[in-house]
Amino acid sequence: SFRRKLDQLIHKSILKEKEKMKVTAILIALVGSAAAFAPAQEARSNTALNADLQGMSGATAPFKGFDPLGLATLGSDATFAWFRAAELKHGRVAMLATTGYIVQASGVHFPGMLSHDVSFESLSTMKPLDAWAAVPAEGQSQIIATILLAEIITEGKETHYTKGGELPTIVFPPIDFSKVDDETLTLKRSRELNNGRLAMIAIMSFVAEANIPGAVPALVNSPMF
Repeated sequence: SFRRKLDQLIHKSILKEKEKMKVTAILIALVGSAAAFAPAQEARSNTALNADLQGMSGATAPFKGFDPLGLATLGSDATFAWFRAAELKHGRVAMLATTGYIVQASGVHFPGMLSHDVSFESLSTMKPLDAWAAVPAEGQSQIIATILLAEIITEGKETHYTKGGELPTIVFPPIDFSKVDDETLTLKRSRELNNGRLAMIAIMSFVAEANIPGAVPALVNSPMF
């Protein structure tokens, strides 16, 4: 009797597994059928993106349309818009960071105390990561909260940039470009992107040299590091 019940349980388990395998096979077939039509759709998107590369902001000499990894054709139009927004944000932050590093390393700093035991002067003598670590937790929290607020404002627009909306603008100070003609606006945007790209390389070089002496040969023996 026990043997018969055991055999019945095993048989039921086998039937259930077969049913699961059938369902899985059907799902795989459906996914495969859908995927068969995906390349043609993606190709149309990539073609449209390639057509826009040469005439968009930031595509300037001497590396006009420079994209050796093909990132501009990776994904859809929404993916491309996300890449462009990320480049804008990182470029703006890098320009602020590069300017701040040069000013601080030159000995220019705010007067007075940041907190009861940390002065702005003492921070100006430290390496970037050490200076951040020396900022009290309350100050770090305020900086992070400000960054979060700016991110919410730029990402919380009614029409997101990945869905055809405007790319992120500078939150503070707000700048009105509504009266600027298209040609001038394109020129200004190209300058912003190119300066941001250079600043990203610059701040990475500054941080590398400050923490790993000799990492950037052009900066070796500089008093700023």
